[in-house]
Amino acid sequence: MNVLEVQGLTKRYPAFTLNGVSFDVPQGAVMGFIGRNGAGKSTTLKSILGMVHPDAGAVRVFGMDYAENERAVRRELGVVLGGIDFYPKKKIKTITDVTRRFYNNWDEEKYRHYLELFRIDESKRVDQLSSGMKVKYMIALALSHNARLLILDEPTSGLDPVSRDELTELLRQMSGMAVNINQIAKVANASGFVRMEDIAQIKAMQGMLWQAVKAL
Repeated sequence: MNVLEVQGLTKRYPAFTLNGVSFDVPQGAVMGFIGRNGAGKSTTLKSILGMVHPDAGAVRVFGMDYAENERAVRRELGVVLGGIDFYPKKKIKTITDVTRRFYNNWDEEKYRHYLELFRIDESKRVDQLSSGMKVKYMIALALSHNARLLILDEPTSGLDPVSRDELTELLRQMSGMAVNINQIAKVANASGFVRMEDIAQIKAMQGMLWQAVKAL
């Protein structure tokens, strides 16, 4: 079963075109985009989430058309698009209290587990957190309502090496399977995100699989 299906996703800008991106993500898989800055990775994710209106293409999540079932789908998604950058004077606890109201499947025990794992102090204000801690907090929120699909944009940005290892191991445990670097390369090539010579280099990193994933 595919949890995400993207067909012919296209978004045109004056200086850049995301052209006909298509791929599937099977249940239990971990998949990533590899590409240079400005290649279209974030644009693809934002188009999938409806944050950017694509010019063409279709997105199905859990077998449902995303545009037609956005509210139902969003309850089953965990999304991290960088660190939290709103309500800088609010305490973490306050933001969590508001967030949990939107999810019927919120798991308080799991949330507390991630607070401890990522060493997050709920009594702090958002503007007292480092960039890395903001990302950790957003990941904790995303993982605490039993999301069926996680969409992460540069989730390791700002994290120290130990935290990157912790997050990578967490994703490994949640997926229950190893990431297939050939699958990542195939998606990247089909989407035009990397050149063929880049893919050859990626495939040579089979023994460094998770290091490649952590660099996404």
